[in-house]
Formats: sequence, C-alpha cells, structure tokens
Amino acid sequence: MSSYNHILAKSIENGGITLESHLGSVASFAVLAARHAGMDIEIARQGALLHDIGKASIVFQRRLRNKPSPLELPFRHEIASLFFLKLSHPELWPFMVSMIIAHHKSIYKDISTTGIIDLDIEYKEDILQFHLTGFSSWVADAIGILTNLNFPCVTHETVITEDDAREAYFFALDYCKKSPKGWSPWKGLLIGADHIASAVGDFKENVPILFATPNVDYYNRKGDLYPLSLIDSDKAKKHTFVKAPTGAGKTDFLIKRCQGRIFYTLPFQASINAMYERILHDLGGHVEDIRLLHSISQLVINEEHIAKKVIQDKFGASIKVLTPHQLSSIAFGTRGYESILFDLQGSDIILDEIHTYSDIMQSIVLKMVEVLKHVGCRIHIGTATMPSVLEEAIFEILGKEEVQYVQLPDAILTSFNRHKIYKTTTFTNILPVLEEAIEQKKKILIVCNRVSNAQILFERMEEFYPKTAKMLIHSRFKRGDRNRLEKELKDVYNITPHACIVVATQVVEVSLDISFDLMITETAPIDALIQRFGRINRKRTADTIGKYKPIYVIAPPEKNSDCLPYNPKVLKNSFDVLPDNGELLKETELQSLINSVYPEIERLDIDLDAVFVNEKWRLKELCHLPKSALIEKLDIDSVACITQEDDETGKYRNANKEERILMEIPVRYNSLRWKNLKQLDIGTHPFIIPDIAYSSERGLDLTKVGPQNYDTNYQIW
Repeated sequence: MSSYNHILAKSIENGGITLESHLGSVASFAVLAARHAGMDIEIARQGALLHDIGKASIVFQRRLRNKPSPLELPFRHEIASLFFLKLSHPELWPFMVSMIIAHHKSIYKDISTTGIIDLDIEYKEDILQFHLTGFSSWVADAIGILTNLNFPCVTHETVITEDDAREAYFFALDYCKKSPKGWSPWKGLLIGADHIASAVGDFKENVPILFATPNVDYYNRKGDLYPLSLIDSDKAKKHTFVKAPTGAGKTDFLIKRCQGRIFYTLPFQASINAMYERILHDLGGHVEDIRLLHSISQLVINEEHIAKKVIQDKFGASIKVLTPHQLSSIAFGTRGYESILFDLQGSDIILDEIHTYSDIMQSIVLKMVEVLKHVGCRIHIGTATMPSVLEEAIFEILGKEEVQYVQLPDAILTSFNRHKIYKTTTFTNILPVLEEAIEQKKKILIVCNRVSNAQILFERMEEFYPKTAKMLIHSRFKRGDRNRLEKELKDVYNITPHACIVVATQVVEVSLDISFDLMITETAPIDALIQRFGRINRKRTADTIGKYKPIYVIAPPEKNSDCLPYNPKVLKNSFDVLPDNGELLKETELQSLINSVYPEIERLDIDLDAVFVNEKWRLKELCHLPKSALIEKLDIDSVACITQEDDETGKYRNANKEERILMEIPVRYNSLRWKNLKQLDIGTHPFIIPDIAYSSERGLDLTKVGPQNYDTNYQIW
C-alpha cells in the first residue's frame, strides 16, 4: 500500500492531519450517521471519501504551507473535489454534489462570495481552469488515497481525465443553479461528520456511542409529593404540554415522555448548568453520552474525559442540554443549520419555560417549533406560568389532538401554596424585616432586574451587614468566577444553618435548585416573578406543605427608562395584580393573574426573515444565509471581555482554549459599542477592560469602562 502521508488535510499549525486519515475518519462517522437516519450507507461513505479529495491539489498543498498571493484567484478545495464524481455511479452524482460543494460555503451569495455560483459569476471558466492547475501531477495521488480507502471499483490504475473533471464541474454547477427549495439532509450529514472527525483527532476510539437512545426509565419513579409522577405517559400522543408548579415533578414527566434522543432547552446559563448536573446525577450510570452545550461546556468535563470535551457541540448526543438560542439557526437558515437539523430530526425536544423570553425570542421559538414539527420531532413543553394566548399559539402549531395536555386539579394545586406577598414602595422600607431575618438566621435572596442595581444593592448590604455571609451573582463575571459562584450558591449558601444574603439578577429564576427563606425582589413581569418566587420555600416535604414564607416586592420605577429591560406597562400591571399585606399567593389563581397582565401577546411577524413559512422552505438547498438581523436584535451575550491584567501579563494569549474561556466575561455588544476599546485578534477576539472595572466579588462594572481608567496603550482615539 502506497503512503500519502505528505498530503495533508490541515496545516502543521492546525494539527497536520493527513488527508487520507481525515477522509477515513469522516467516512466512518458519516456511515454511523446515515445508519441512524435510515439513509443509504454507501452513498454516505462515498460522499465522505470524496468531500475533501480536492485537497490533494498542488495549489491547496502549497497554500497550506505558504500564504497565497493576493493576485491569485480564489481556490476552493470543494470545487477540486467535484472533479472525481466519475468514480461514483451517475445516479449518485446529485448526492455527491450535495455533500461536497457546500460543506463550507453557501453555493450562492456566500459571505465571502466564494460559493460555486459566486465564483462562476465573477470569473466564468477561468475559475475552473485555475482549479485544474497541475491536475495531471496530482490526480494520481488523489486516486491512490481513494484506493487505500477502498473506494468502490477504484484502483491505482483508475484514470480521471481533465475532460472527466470538466464534465463533473459543469454537472455540479448546473445542479446547483437548478437546486430546489428546501434543506439537504445529505449536506447536514456531511457537515456533522466532518466536524466531529476534525474535533476528535486521536481521541476517536474514546468517543461515546453516537445516536444512542437514552434509557430514561429512572424517571418513571413515583412519589406522593410529586403529583406529576403519578400520571402515566400517553404514548398515543406525540407531543406534550405540562402546566404545573415548581416542584411538582415537571422535569421527570417531560423526560419520561421522550422516546428517542433528547434535546433539553432552558433559558439561562445557570439553569442549563443545573439541569445538566441533575441529569448527569440521575442517569450518568445508565446513559454514557450526556452533553452540555454552552460557551463553558468544555469546562464542565474534566481532563480525564477529553474526548467528551471536544464533542460537546457536535452531533449524536443521547441527551444534550442547551438554550434555544443555540438552535435558532434552523428558523433563519444561517450557516450550519442543516447539520443542526440533521441532528434534531426525529428526536425529542423539551422546551422548558419558553414564555420567559422577550417578544422577539418567543416568536423565534414558535417558528422553531414549526420547523421541528416539520422534521418529525416530538415536542414537549413544560411551564409553571404561561399566558393562555401563548398556549393557544403552541396548540395551533402542534395540533391539540396530538398533545398530551397535563394540568393539576385545584385540590392538588392548593398544596403548592407557599408564599405570602408584601408590597412596598422602596427597599428602605424593608430594612427592619431584613434585620429581623438576619437575627433569626434566615437565608435571604434579593433579586434585581439589572446588573448595575444588583451591584449597588450588594455594596449597601456590605455596609449594613459586614458580619453576615453574602454573595453577588449575575451574568457579568469571568466565567471561572461565575462557575465558582454558582457552586457556592448551591453547595454552601443553600444549605448553611446561618444567616446569609445573596444578591442576584434573573440568573436565579429558572431551574436553579435552591430554597431560601425570604425574598426581596424588584417588580418583574408576573410570569418571571412567579419563577423567582420558586427559589423561596422550594423544598417540598410532608412538613413544608402548608407552611408559608414571605416575599417582598418593590414597586416598579416611575421613569420608563428605569424599567428596562422590561415593558413599564407590564411591570405596573404585574405589581397591581399581586396580593398584599401578607396575603397568600394562591396557585389556583396564578393563571388568572397571568392572563390579566397578558390579555394578548403581540407576536412579531418574523416571516420576512424566516426560511420556513406556511409549511414550505423559502431557501434553496445548499444555500445558507450569512446572518440574521433578528438574532442580532436579541442582544444576547455575544462578545467577551478580558481584564487589562490578563492581557498585559500574557495570561490570555499564552493560555489554551479552556483557560481562555475561564478568563472571559460575557457581555452584550451594545454595552460596549461606544466604549472605544482595544480588541484582541486571538481566541474569541475579546475586548480589553481596565482592571479597576472588574472584581471577583462584584463582577464587571460598566461605569468604570472608560478611557480615563486605561493606560495609553489601551486607548483608541
């Protein structure tokens, strides 16, 4: 067997993996994926073996070692790979093209304008001739590699001529120009296989079994304290809608309804971290492949399981815990959406507390539900607080007859009453209550709507109660510090027998398993408030039923600008409908409170941006869009900062990927866009903030991010 180790798929700096090794690895994962999806295994294998064979080109190999001249034409190895279509039966050519030509680029209007149709428009046949450069000198190497990989009917004597290459190119170009609207499972399969093969490298043998259905029998457990556990799963119904209070067993019920691989979505980092840890604890001994998908995912997996670290965001997980933002590309056809759809199709999708999102994100999630239903997913929705109008919108998409609808009767709901509500106009009015709670060794949770408010309030708590244990937690910490704080909140403050004060933002609202004694909170929308209340008196035992704990709600600000990020009218209405003077918040009345605040919901019309409308695809196969304006409007934590010290000392520059993630502070781009900050050209391209703007106890203080706090090396004028 001839050796082709001198022909690389990646540069030495990026691992130096040989082309033969890479193609073989991608083919093995492609076959695995095709078998799972019920697709033709031989087509998958041939497409995978051909997808990068154009990297044998002398032009590509030269460019791996030296930067190309700016005067040289663009070279796409996908086009060079097309030259070998003749090795497959002509009936398979459309499948081969789908797997080869667009696994990196959109065929048309690619953001780099280097898709096959883009290049044809710009350069005509000149681009084909350039890709044929030296063809006679490298075609034998490509054939040799495919021979070693046992490509059907290929031997070292097999001949591919330039005429064969031209015929294949023009077939592919014509096919792409005539491609129908829709999404390509073959492209999705190849992208997924390519990504995981590139990621695992030498750890391939340690990768968990992919596409395995998890055994979730554990969640068939029953207990009188958890009324949902006593309700049987109706297997005749494809989808699920569960409305029940926190602590009723929603998570168990949703998971036991699943019949295949599971994607569990939750709104916040803290909530998905907590859910991942919970499922790992429950099923870790029975389900090998449980993954967390987030920017800090790799930090959760320890160094002994490095193979699991590199596949966190790849296809094939038995259970994956993530946020809907990470699935939003399926609604807008942005890059890589086909591989996500391939992974999702036919799976079980749990959408937990989707009403907590902004109006834009709610509309995106509803559009995602349409797409997920279209690709055969079973959709399971759980909520403690959802407006009826949103509920009806979901039923309209899923079809109510296809949904197992579960709602607890009033007699059981009454046993979940656990909060007495007090309303006040200012925080100062509650100081005597706070003082008494500290004397009684109570655990106190104070929740603000904005990070800046939480930081100011935390400083007041340090001033007033210097001897009381306290912590501040919000989203603007270094990820390493945030991990530490989440762990301390759950494992130290949550179980302490002493008085403590935790000041937080919305990060504590959903699925964070803590149970405190007293809450003081700013007014939030009624549904978000009820979620917050679930952190107080959360632990449900025979002794706690019928016992109530206090919650103090501070009136919303008078200025509309101070109400951000919420709608002032919604805040006022939410505050007004709450009981007062220690009255009980009754579970049986929550739906009427929610509906009175949300008599209707303004659903944004996103069809102009969506790629799936009225059960039809609007985007052509093998195309994707460069970005979505709607996703950008969400203003999620899309950029990162690091401190001046972490840059100046070289800590960030010299660190590995995981170490860099620990140093990064996630922020919204709009929070920094006018700050004129230096930005690094490595890692996630973080912005540099002055050291004075960050502390491990208070997080990032945006008011201190200004030119006056930097030395001159960090000012951009």
